[in-house]
Amino acid sequence: MLFPESRRALEMFAEETPVWAEDYDVVAAREQARALAAQEPREDVAEVEDVDADGVPARLYTPEGASGTSIVHVHGGGFVFNDVEVHDASARRLANRSGMRVLSVDYRRPPEHKFPAPVDDVSAAGGWAQRTLDGPLLAHGDSAGGNLALVDALRHPGRYAALALIYPFLDPTAGFESYRTHADGFDPREGAWYWEQYATSADHSDPDLAPLLSDRLGTLPPTLVVTAEHDPLRDEGEELARRIVEAGVEVVATRYLGQLHGFWRHPRLFPSAEPLVRQVAGFLRQHG
Repeated sequence: MLFPESRRALEMFAEETPVWAEDYDVVAAREQARALAAQEPREDVAEVEDVDADGVPARLYTPEGASGTSIVHVHGGGFVFNDVEVHDASARRLANRSGMRVLSVDYRRPPEHKFPAPVDDVSAAGGWAQRTLDGPLLAHGDSAGGNLALVDALRHPGRYAALALIYPFLDPTAGFESYRTHADGFDPREGAWYWEQYATSADHSDPDLAPLLSDRLGTLPPTLVVTAEHDPLRDEGEELARRIVEAGVEVVATRYLGQLHGFWRHPRLFPSAEPLVRQVAGFLRQHG
């Protein structure tokens, strides 16, 4: 059942132009997302610094009394949308709730920069963090960012002490049942459009693109996988949890009932967003 806040959100977004429309303007949509994000309340963080992470722009948040542990945060947005500005409020909440430094990675995006440019950027920034920031390193990503964070962890076993993935975007074939049964507010045509922008000519069996197919799932650190009940990505996220636990990885998997894809970033709309960021922070503190 959709919770009331999810029904209200669906009504709010019903008039938006779908990404697959012929006249859809990616640049204008990015600008609109930044403008909307700028209106969001932003918590104070003791220190916020834009850094060059081996050629990749990133923003480092250091909360008051920060521990020696750092989180690499990889934003979602279908690979195509969002950036460190759009995710600024979320990164601030994560830094403050966790008490850890958060490095938010501003990776290149398609359609201008297709696969593997985004994951290469995340790998470069993760390597910079591993060399530059003292203490354990953790990784966090939502949606497409969950894909990129997961691929980086698979590319570099041992880099991260733990991994937190919020409704990760994993399957370019859209082969799971939730695409047909729980696609409220996230039309399967939208998912197909994102994959087309990201990986027009890429091999969909490449585990750097489709990490569910990786033969290295057993190398992952302890992992939190969060899904939303009314999300076409629900089943692929839960399948990831099953596969990695069968590979011997310590896994916590949580499904948030009544929620839509994207809910974690909007605490003013979704009461579950704040408990979720606290769950992520707690899981990462446990392993950091």
